[in-house]
Amino acid sequence: MAGPSWLAGALAAVMIAIAAYSAGRLAISRLRGRATELDADALHAVMGVAMAGMLMPQLTVLPGSAWAAVFGIAAAWFGWHAIRAKGTAAPGSSRCRYPVPHLIECAAMLYMLLPVHAPPAAHAGTGMAMAGMSPAAGPAGSFPALAVVLVLFMLGCIVWTTDRLAALARAGATAPDRDRNPHPEPAGAVRAAASFRDAGSVPAVPVATIARYEERAARPMLAPKLAAVGKLVMSITMGYMLILML
Repeated sequence: MAGPSWLAGALAAVMIAIAAYSAGRLAISRLRGRATELDADALHAVMGVAMAGMLMPQLTVLPGSAWAAVFGIAAAWFGWHAIRAKGTAAPGSSRCRYPVPHLIECAAMLYMLLPVHAPPAAHAGTGMAMAGMSPAAGPAGSFPALAVVLVLFMLGCIVWTTDRLAALARAGATAPDRDRNPHPEPAGAVRAAASFRDAGSVPAVPVATIARYEERAARPMLAPKLAAVGKLVMSITMGYMLILML
């Protein structure tokens, strides 16, 4: 199955825009002192470029084997943090809070990249650049069940991200109240830790460490709604690309 070339071009343009936006988040978060998930933004930056090249041959910047190595390393990174942190990171952390979805995204990219050896005809048109997404590609079809599982995951990710957007919208409605009194009890954890330490209860926890944690947790996230929208669009596009491989 092959999709229309105009849709491939439109999706490629969207992927480039998401890649540029994700890269911009890495710079703006540091300049403005806002929190962001550095590893997730970096992944989406390179993933957007890779997906654009898969959709449009003219936009390919690296061979498939190089991209496979990149996403293999990324899968190891997110898999390790999913095991070590049991799925979530602390508020204000520069690491993504939910590494498992990113791990599956990397697995989907590897599925689309690894079995691909494009015949010459696959690069002649303006459709999918990777052979696994061209009508003549047979290798990826060796594991159609895996493609179905990945598509189902992308559908679940779309639902989950949509729910997060709704939660962010509800949280945004209460933002004016928080803005009027953003820190009703400043440094509460620090004072509590100090009192406990004086009592001899937690001698192993330095107050300065808790202060740094509290400072990180208080940093507002950089445009969480836009980040969720980008992830939603990327999940839809990836699901579409996987469907073309069936």
